[in-house]
Amino acid sequence: MNDKAIFNALGKILVLLALTMLFPLFVAFYYREPPEPFLISTLITFLAGLLLTRVSENADWQQKEALAIVALSWLAAAIFGGIPFLFEGVSFLDAVFETMSGFTSTGSTILVDIDSYSRSLLFWRSFTQWLGGMGIIVLFIAILPKLGVAGRQLFRAEAPGPTEDKLKPRIKDTAKILWALYVLISALEVVALMLAEMSLYDALTHTFACMACGGFSPYGAGIEAFDSPLIEFILTFFMFVAGANFALYYRAVRIDKNLLYRDEEFRAYASFLLGFTGLLALVLYKDMGVSFFNSFRYAAFQITSVMTATGFASVDFNRWKDSAKVLILAVMFIGGCAGSTGGGMKVVRFLLMLKYARRELFKFIHPKVVRPVRFNGRAVSDDVLQSILSFVVIYISVFVFSSMLLTLLGVELISSVTASITTLGNIGPGFNLFGPMGNFESLLPLGKIILINNMWIGRLELYTVLVLFTSDFWHS
Repeated sequence: MNDKAIFNALGKILVLLALTMLFPLFVAFYYREPPEPFLISTLITFLAGLLLTRVSENADWQQKEALAIVALSWLAAAIFGGIPFLFEGVSFLDAVFETMSGFTSTGSTILVDIDSYSRSLLFWRSFTQWLGGMGIIVLFIAILPKLGVAGRQLFRAEAPGPTEDKLKPRIKDTAKILWALYVLISALEVVALMLAEMSLYDALTHTFACMACGGFSPYGAGIEAFDSPLIEFILTFFMFVAGANFALYYRAVRIDKNLLYRDEEFRAYASFLLGFTGLLALVLYKDMGVSFFNSFRYAAFQITSVMTATGFASVDFNRWKDSAKVLILAVMFIGGCAGSTGGGMKVVRFLLMLKYARRELFKFIHPKVVRPVRFNGRAVSDDVLQSILSFVVIYISVFVFSSMLLTLLGVELISSVTASITTLGNIGPGFNLFGPMGNFESLLPLGKIILINNMWIGRLELYTVLVLFTSDFWHS
């Protein structure tokens, strides 16, 4: 393990993180708020990054170093990104919780009275989600030339999905394309929200959260504060866009526009959303007496929000009947597409697991027949299928283990279960204590640490973080 190479890369990432803090500093100046929180935070983060680069050396790294760099970068971002919160009375642990939730685009909040915090801090809170949505490392690979030398290992360690989706031979070019698409679609959403009569500040903060599938809002009531079907429609559309594969968008524009319709994962993603939206709308209309229009309005928004792991709330679904809640809970386990900013286990894994189960059933009847699992017309190797099976087993194990620990800490079962899955899947709100209009402030410190780890593990797709806790990683 080349420790100096790891520290050098971490130092560069912290220097760039410090530069991103200049944006909320400008917001503080614009709204005539005290600039000290971001001036001091920027200085501390910059000096820490500079110190790490000075005491280390720039060197190439292999897979082990790449995994450590990615995992530790996200942890360092949460720690240093939380410094501005300390100036507004938030404890250190709560600040790390909030920024880990931000950078991992989870959207679970520890803040009680959100509207009481400064606009600049709430801007930073939403901006952390936008930075983390496409990936901190992907951003820095696109910006820093020397991170591109061994960037493939970094990209693979951070990228969501079972396989790497490379657009160009050079991984730096792939990172630039992905971030260019991300910025372009974000700009379109800002314009759309402003046309729907949102202020520039609200349009920016909600776009940051929406495009990252994050869900932070500068208002305690969330999207319900606007009570606007038009705004909800715009956000629903862009949540859908953010939950699909960005690499697929690029190929559809540059190669063949029909690729979207031919892609199995995209078709399944759209089908899941439409199917669950229809079911929930029916439940709201027939079982709860909601009007026909509002049934589809609430169902479309909440199913899209939860399945893409955005976590926005246009209504307090914690008050809905169990028949409606169970549909919300079901889509928490699905997630968005591979290569999206969405969380969860990803649609492609569900598809391949279903195909794998169907093949095994077929082999049980016809044991001598060779029948490969196919995806988008290509045979999927057994190595990929085994890695997906392993992922699902570990994912469920982490979910069950963290739920059990929270319950042992005194949290009632439904709250424990939904807190665990929403943080591991980077979704945000759960049920009961941690509903869409609630927060996680009541948790004991150990409970907060458990959920911080859930967010960290879930965003980096399990392995990148979990390998740090194995002896083989450090001694092999």
